[in-house]
Amino acid sequence: MTATFTRAGLNGRLTLAVPAKGRMAEPALRLCSDAGLSFEVTERSLVVPCANAPVDLLLVRPSDIPEYAQDGVVDLGITGANLVAEADADVVTLAALGFARCTLEAAVPTDGPQQELAELHGLRVATAYPVSTRRLLAEHGVECELIAVSGSVEATPRLGLADAIVDLVSTGSTMSANGLRPIGKLLSSEAVLVGGRAAVEERRDVVNRLELMLSGVVAGRRRRYVMMNAHVDDLPAIRSVLPGMGAPSVLQLADEGEIAVHAAVEVDEIWELLPVLREAGATSILVLPIERLVA
Repeated sequence: MTATFTRAGLNGRLTLAVPAKGRMAEPALRLCSDAGLSFEVTERSLVVPCANAPVDLLLVRPSDIPEYAQDGVVDLGITGANLVAEADADVVTLAALGFARCTLEAAVPTDGPQQELAELHGLRVATAYPVSTRRLLAEHGVECELIAVSGSVEATPRLGLADAIVDLVSTGSTMSANGLRPIGKLLSSEAVLVGGRAAVEERRDVVNRLELMLSGVVAGRRRRYVMMNAHVDDLPAIRSVLPGMGAPSVLQLADEGEIAVHAAVEVDEIWELLPVLREAGATSILVLPIERLVA
């Protein structure tokens, strides 16, 4: 299949593979757009040139992307970390992208006696990810009979085909609905930016530039810009509760003794932070999205 595409880099442009379908497709394209790449995708698109950067997007199956990057068919690719592990591809992971988070977990029937991964030893385990499952279980000292299936992994214990399963879990609701309970996590996964070793070494400048653009958007999404007014006497109390990237910015306002305090904080801290800031003396608190953050 790799022979059907021109080898990456021959036209002087960077080739970035992105998922054509599935749950990573829309977030991957949105990330590229938010990073400033201008492109137009249609239903029949395969190769999509960017109008404002020397980058071509190649829309393919996410499971093919690790091998394409390894073989030099593309320079870079956006795919799942679990798919990189399953392909056992020799690629460089350049950045975690913050979406499509999931875990590869082992599960058994709710009435089964197994409580931990070690108890899978010698059992029949069904999975759609046999390569990474075998390797990861072996790291836990577990040898078992793997049954490779392409779909409906959760149904295999009920059908008598397996004693346990290893599958991707996002919320756990599917496992629970099929009478299964998790007994151990093998791998944490999310969308990642990967590159072929040759591309990363030989085209370092343009690769680093694209990685910087994407990572800046990802970093911005993880934080919010918080602005507030306060009296200068309240600054020590505000600083003591204000997490962020280094010291906050403090600006003198027109009124004597009044200041504005600005800081970038983690999204997950906002819920707890706002009432604490108000108690510390902050007023007129604004929370704004950050388009891009380059540290």
